[in-house]
Amino acid sequence: MSVKRTGSSSLRIEGLYGVLDPSVVTLDAKDPEEALEIAVSEALAGGCRIIQYRDKHASPRKAFSRARRLAGICGKAGALFVVNDRLDVALMAGAGGCHLGQDDLPIPEARRLTPPGFLLGTSTHNVVEARQAEQDGADYIGVGAIFRTTTKDDALEPGGPKLVAEVASSVSLPAIAISGITRENVREVIRAGASGFAVISDLFGGPEIRERAREFLRIWEEEKNRR
Repeated sequence: MSVKRTGSSSLRIEGLYGVLDPSVVTLDAKDPEEALEIAVSEALAGGCRIIQYRDKHASPRKAFSRARRLAGICGKAGALFVVNDRLDVALMAGAGGCHLGQDDLPIPEARRLTPPGFLLGTSTHNVVEARQAEQDGADYIGVGAIFRTTTKDDALEPGGPKLVAEVASSVSLPAIAISGITRENVREVIRAGASGFAVISDLFGGPEIRERAREFLRIWEEEKNRR
């Protein structure tokens, strides 16, 4: 996965976008904080260069503490660290970006609070939302739900690779496929036009995280070279 400048302060995101969710990583861990740090370090060692910290249950204090530590690990590896939903935590922890949902702060308002070069992404579920995100000045969009997932209680009915194709062709922003992405189906979303793919369970939900990251990136390189 690479992060490329595309002009001004915007960033282009490609390939593997690792989403670190404590509900997946720390499920059976004796030391949850250590488990999170090990998981991130292993993903980075496998070549992942974007990590999003997604935590729907932590208090603001715990989220900040975790984000600050994880941002430091990613910074040392030269990787981009993004916080999901919580712009305040992202800014205070030294993250490089924040991913906002449809019910979070609007992109234009969030942009007023962020320094130059800070990355803002947003979740989209159809062409209308994707075009609005582009108009609002998002740096990239998440597109989903693509496949069924167990890590999001309110996930929408999956749109499949067809949704990726529709949205990706309607905007110039990088489109990151989200929801249920695995090593078995990731080729479908890449071939449909996704700029990248967000992965939670099939990256962080088991052993050999480093090897899983490498496999995702190998598939990405193979498919990208065929375009």
